Amino acid sequence: MAQEIANLNKEFLLSEMAENLVGSEIIKLANEVGAKIKNGESVFNLTIGDFDPSIFPIPEALKNEIIEAYRANQTNYPASNGIVELRKAVSDFLLARGGVTYNENQILIAGGGRPLIYAAFQAIIDPGDSVVFPVPSWNNNHYCHLSGALQVPIETVAEDHFMLKAEALKPHIERANLIALCSPLNPTGTTFSKEGLTDICNVIVQENKRRAGVQKPVYLLFDQIYWQLTFGDTVHHNPVELVPEMRDYTVFIDGMSKAFAATGVRIGWGFGPQKIIDKMKAIVGHIGAWSPKAEQVAAGNFLREDESVNSYLKEFKLRIEQRLDGFFKGFKELKSMGYQVDAIDPQAAMYLTVKIDLKGQKTEDGTVLENTSDVTRYLLDEAKIALVPFHAFGAEPKSPWYRLSIGTTSMNDIDRFFDNLKDALAKLS
Repeated sequence: MAQEIANLNKEFLLSEMAENLVGSEIIKLANEVGAKIKNGESVFNLTIGDFDPSIFPIPEALKNEIIEAYRANQTNYPASNGIVELRKAVSDFLLARGGVTYNENQILIAGGGRPLIYAAFQAIIDPGDSVVFPVPSWNNNHYCHLSGALQVPIETVAEDHFMLKAEALKPHIERANLIALCSPLNPTGTTFSKEGLTDICNVIVQENKRRAGVQKPVYLLFDQIYWQLTFGDTVHHNPVELVPEMRDYTVFIDGMSKAFAATGVRIGWGFGPQKIIDKMKAIVGHIGAWSPKAEQVAAGNFLREDESVNSYLKEFKLRIEQRLDGFFKGFKELKSMGYQVDAIDPQAAMYLTVKIDLKGQKTEDGTVLENTSDVTRYLLDEAKIALVPFHAFGAEPKSPWYRLSIGTTSMNDIDRFFDNLKDALAKLS
């Protein structure tokens, strides 16, 4: 009997949620790449959505503000929703550069975007509620699991640049409690058109008119963390700008991590309806997911330095765009040579969507590449190239599309990358 109880205790040691929680597929792949590099292999690691500080340092003015804040002993607890100076600076920043008006009490500061997304799910979702999101997309499946939500993924297609269409949303809208969108999109680096996002917003508004006084609204979680990194003719649009009625239903996720190569500085901000932001504030406070006070003080000062901000963004965006264009042209050249590869024109963020369709081909030793995992492994072992397949972002397992991140790439790497890739492709039959 004692042994049976002991076995039972072992079996139910953790919660069902924890027992079924899986780690990040991207981090798992990055760890494999890291092990190869540690063993002395030279690998083009284009997996993680991060920046190599030796290539893409944070703004010098921001760095100096952080140093000064620590020298001034700004090391105690910050306000639970973020220091007011930073929230006011963010409010002014959003108005001047994003064209949206939110006061400092409608803005919540946290240690990056992730705690804010978690808090938004927890504030809006009851266990068993439905969350609709397109795939590929980043981590929506994991946040659904953490909140006990029912996942309603909608597969998108290359012809639409992998952006969700209103027509695909409509069949699911009546069951939805939350719709999670991201633009510019991780993993694709593509964006919503003005018309496409407007159509989605109108579907949400009409559904909420139907629900009025009967059931809780369907909300939109809109992650725009990459919105300042757009290229060429691409224009970022947001729901409230396009459809003002969306103001009551939209929670924004934003911050400094990507626009200023400041992923480790941990300054994120969310903004939206007051009641939701207040509840998110309580959740962030209970889990202690504050941004460090010194960094908050520094960010509040930096965001008001228009000349420094403008100068940095101009140079930073140019350097990102040069790399994206370099990879895009390289894939198009290989395609013109008859290889089964392709790429979608870069629009925004730090990602290029690339297609490497090698399934069914044979390696030199006669091994058949039967699935995407085989192709990914071949690219890593033979070409020393690490990319993230879209199935790591929820797309169907057989998808031949990949995310290529340029955050650790120098311009000199691009030619060598394509030398390796071309050699590896030429060995297949």
